Amino acid sequence: MIDAVMPTYARTPMGFEKGDGCWLYGTDGNKYLDAGAGIAVNALGHSNPLLVEALIDQANKVWHTSNLYRIPKQEELASLLVENTFADTVFFTNSGAEAVECTVKVMRKYWDQQGHPERNEIITFNNSFHGRTLGMISAAGSDKLTKGFGPLLPGFVQVEPANIAGIREALSEKTAGILVEPVLGEGGIIPLPDGFLRELRSLCNEEGIVLALDEIQCGMGRTGKLFAHEWAGITPDIMAIAKGIGGGFPLGACLATEKTAQGMTAGTHGSTYGGNPLACAVGCRVLSIIADEAFLKKVRQSARWLRQQIESVIATYPDVFEEVRGEGLMLGLKCKVNNMDVVNSCYDQHLLTVPGGDNVIRILPPLIIDQEELGQMITRLEKAATNLKENGHA
Repeated sequence: MIDAVMPTYARTPMGFEKGDGCWLYGTDGNKYLDAGAGIAVNALGHSNPLLVEALIDQANKVWHTSNLYRIPKQEELASLLVENTFADTVFFTNSGAEAVECTVKVMRKYWDQQGHPERNEIITFNNSFHGRTLGMISAAGSDKLTKGFGPLLPGFVQVEPANIAGIREALSEKTAGILVEPVLGEGGIIPLPDGFLRELRSLCNEEGIVLALDEIQCGMGRTGKLFAHEWAGITPDIMAIAKGIGGGFPLGACLATEKTAQGMTAGTHGSTYGGNPLACAVGCRVLSIIADEAFLKKVRQSARWLRQQIESVIATYPDVFEEVRGEGLMLGLKCKVNNMDVVNSCYDQHLLTVPGGDNVIRILPPLIIDQEELGQMITRLEKAATNLKENGHA
């Protein structure tokens, strides 16, 4: 008999009833150090009192009105995002996949406004991930995501990442633009080189096409900058964000320049819940904290120490781990043993990590993690590796 909850997830049997900062308290009575943050969502930890305060304050006023009316908190959050980014305008969504769907619509509508509706093809990258809607699995194109869900939507051309020559070959009179994650998240925490991102920006300028970034996992302070593209010194034309912007409350957004969004007029796109008062109240509080340079500096300091310690762990356990990659507190630890064996061994040490592509475990702790907690993370990771060796997994 099928479960009441559709069985689309290979869930661990653990469940949690309470969270506090970087810790989760399981229904099994154990306390777990959370180095996954709900897959880079709980950027400010669990039950953060500032976010709880913002949510309760708004909940006592109004929860939902729909986008038939002005939403003051939505306008406030849009203004904050515009002030802190390249963007001139923002559309709010409930999820990351919706944010990228909006990004694709903005790209195509831009060319339609220019009198070139035939320019509707978007170049994406192998090993990418943009969500699980039919449109976004069509964008990524991998068999893992698409098998059994055909026919796929046309209009996407996949190329190898970090290969500017291959991208040039893929360009045609149908090309609307390029959609890319600055750090491939689900694909295994693979940062695209800064030089390549700068080449992409130059190519889009040269060809007059749109550069769109998916910073759903790598944005909102995760790499030590507010957004990952800042490391390369570039700006996109459109950017999709989600995950950390809500700090655990469902929220996403599509940010765009005025030029690119000129076709997004009344009636061209919409959402019943997107940008509702509750989500935007939390988003305002999250952004006001993370956008502060002192906060980002601390993230960078924590990240440097953590990476050094992980490098030491790799050197001590070369039969278990191969390399660490990523930026800031978005790290991927490539394994020589099966990555799920490592994840499960970490569970035994009450440490939560996240599996990823390319046999990686993702380390994505809340950005507020302190030195003592980082030290505990390393100790537990070492114990997990020791147990794997002793049990014959390495």
